[in-house]
Amino acid sequence: QEDQLFLVHLPEFPWQQFHTHGKTYEEAARNGQEVIEAFVEMLTQENQVLPEPRMLPTKPLQVA
Repeated sequence: QEDQLFLVHLPEFPWQQFHTHGKTYEEAARNGQEVIEAFVEMLTQENQVLPEPRMLPTKPLQVA
């Protein structure tokens, strides 16, 4: 809140709490996509199993 940033959390990759951020929602989403691509590439190169995607909630979420 203090920094006015959007934080990106990727629960499929639990070894870090937050993976990236952005000043706008769109920037955070783009940065999140880049992190996902990097994680997938890294896991593939290391012959690791990719995590199963988690389902998003079907109802809107209230953000405080």
